[in-house]
Amino acid sequence: MSAYFSDKTFKFLRALARHNGREWFNEHRGEYEQHLKEPFQRLIADLAPDLLAISPHYRADPRGTGGSLFRINRDTRFSNDKTPYKTWGGARFFHARSKQVPAPSFYLHVQPGNCFLGAGIWHPEPPVQRRIREFLADNPAGWQKAVQAPAFKRRYEMWGESLVRPPRGFPADHPLIEDIKRKDFTAGEALDDATVLGPRLRQQVVAGFTGLAPLVDYLCAALDLEF
Repeated sequence: MSAYFSDKTFKFLRALARHNGREWFNEHRGEYEQHLKEPFQRLIADLAPDLLAISPHYRADPRGTGGSLFRINRDTRFSNDKTPYKTWGGARFFHARSKQVPAPSFYLHVQPGNCFLGAGIWHPEPPVQRRIREFLADNPAGWQKAVQAPAFKRRYEMWGESLVRPPRGFPADHPLIEDIKRKDFTAGEALDDATVLGPRLRQQVVAGFTGLAPLVDYLCAALDLEF
């Protein structure tokens, strides 16, 4: 059992954070390919059967373009930060129908000192947000079973932004009002650097995604998706 990433992965990402420009990146493109992109693609391919065991409707796509791996290039059109490259590697493990409809996903983030895995739906559009909130209001027991179970709360943290006040149309005294106020419906856990660079990363990711599956299952139900 060998590791996917190495010290050279983090060395490259740290250097990219210091020299975030096209000329530098083009000179070091080989390091990006060898130490970040190719090992990440290998990990994604190895995770494909594990993901199918968690849900037959989720995909790990190792293609370099259009697959699970996020492009290293940043979209700077609507950002004040014009640096051209992401200083991390990320992969999204998506629902088979995610190209047609909004769907929750699983996610893995590789960045020195800030590695993590997570799942859920991040920054959903207002109509999707509304559907999830209404489902929460109508189906509190399933949510409590999914994300308020002691084992889930010990391991994972709920992430994202929330409204200050209850959204219009929802009673302030609803037992799940703090969750109904969420703008994002995501949870995850930090991964230490040694785990990400070590030989047990795949097992750790599978265990993490398996534990997050009840959240994803619930969100799929809210959006009329199979899980």
